[in-house]
Amino acid sequence: MLALGQWVVKGMLKSVQRAARGKRSFELPGGPDDERPLNERIKRFVLAKIDSGAWPEGYRVPSETELANAFGTARMTVHGALHDLAATGILTRRPGAGTRVAHRRPQSTLLEIRNIHDEIVERGHRHSAKVHRLSAETCDLETATELELAPGSAVFHSVIVHFEDDRPIQIENRFVRPAFAPRYLDQDFTRATPYEFLMKLGSLDEVEHIIQSLMPDRATRLLLKIPEGEPVLHVRRRTWSGGAVVSSARLIHPGSSYSLVGRFKVGRRATP
Repeated sequence: MLALGQWVVKGMLKSVQRAARGKRSFELPGGPDDERPLNERIKRFVLAKIDSGAWPEGYRVPSETELANAFGTARMTVHGALHDLAATGILTRRPGAGTRVAHRRPQSTLLEIRNIHDEIVERGHRHSAKVHRLSAETCDLETATELELAPGSAVFHSVIVHFEDDRPIQIENRFVRPAFAPRYLDQDFTRATPYEFLMKLGSLDEVEHIIQSLMPDRATRLLLKIPEGEPVLHVRRRTWSGGAVVSSARLIHPGSSYSLVGRFKVGRRATP
């Protein structure tokens, strides 16, 4: 009987321990004194799980009933929080398939210059590139104006498609001043990006971005593998070094699966 009693006690202790672990894993941020709405705290809980890697892409989120029981709240409160996260693309919800962590939409920084290779790797994916053009050319009036050169001047021209896990996400159509990068045509841009090479040659003084949503031509659609009728996100980026324009790049992304994001601090006197 003693052995049986010990077995029962051990079983009860394990149940209590499991319950305690479950409670800790579903603990809302802020503690009992947090005055934020419960809906907001549940959303922050889910975001923390995703950011920490505990809930990776494709992870099936516990049901509304499970979360409601864990948080001690009504199921509709949980429903509202998950619905808001799905509306922003963080979660996906399908009848019969439950709620899952959405695959992160590729995005690029808007207000700073970064290497696309680094951005892809930081998302946990693999970067590769294919060079479609790397040549010396004489520039037309449009390119000459962008680079502040005389029409007919010699420029270096590269067209490179960047891939994220074998999916094309950017066409980099770039013109470079030969005087700034005389060995540009000697580089293997499947191993290092133009960004990496150019940044070694000199610091940037100024950057200009012009962003447009455009309908692509057939050649662009084929390179990005997008259907007819899908727009592209077109960024023209000019960079200055030593007081002169050294590069002008047209960065073209699939409009349906790419976004640009910028975040910066403003002074107290700033106005919207």
